[in-house]
Amino acid sequence: MTVKPEDLLVISPVKSFTCADCKTVGADLMRLEDDQPHCLSCMDLDHLVFLPSGNTALTRRARKASSLSAVVVRWSRTRKRYERQGVLVEQAALDLAEEQCLADDDVRARQRERAREKRADEDLDFQKRLTAEIIRLFPHCPAGRAEAIAQHAGTRSSGRVGRSAAGRALEENAITLAVVASIRHQDTPYDELLMAGVARHEARDRIRDQLDEVLLRWRG
Repeated sequence: MTVKPEDLLVISPVKSFTCADCKTVGADLMRLEDDQPHCLSCMDLDHLVFLPSGNTALTRRARKASSLSAVVVRWSRTRKRYERQGVLVEQAALDLAEEQCLADDDVRARQRERAREKRADEDLDFQKRLTAEIIRLFPHCPAGRAEAIAQHAGTRSSGRVGRSAAGRALEENAITLAVVASIRHQDTPYDELLMAGVARHEARDRIRDQLDEVLLRWRG
């Protein structure tokens, strides 16, 4: 529990207590003064509102805006120590802090949206360049197919060859691998062989001639 020496400490009691001043029994919170428990009303803290722990930014801002605040702690029987539960702050300070956090959320949301749009533009540009390179290397590859290969291989965070370092550099070997993968899955019975239980290496051997035939045709 991080508590500064200057912090006012308010205790959430494990057991019921009797206020040393007004003799009220069973209040939710108390503050010790001269080793005697006092309720918040007698300590002139009852105008504050409780803000639970969990939102660091909200707590920091609320305490900064509040002219009076206190840290609420509770004794943990299992850990044998006091643990922070939250803070008491003025209602106006809490309202202001919530407004500030909501404004920050809006800013972060706009930043995320701009970043998403930027990534989308970058992806489209890369896929266009990848499509052009596929057509250059395989001039008889149908244009629509080249676009589909580029979109599939160039999807961000997909782990596919188009997003590898070689793929982003538009290296010929990486582009050829992307084209080969597309032909293997769409122009040969490779997937059906895998579904039938044929081992991957054997399935590749069986469809190799068909794959090479399409590659030759696309290369012209």
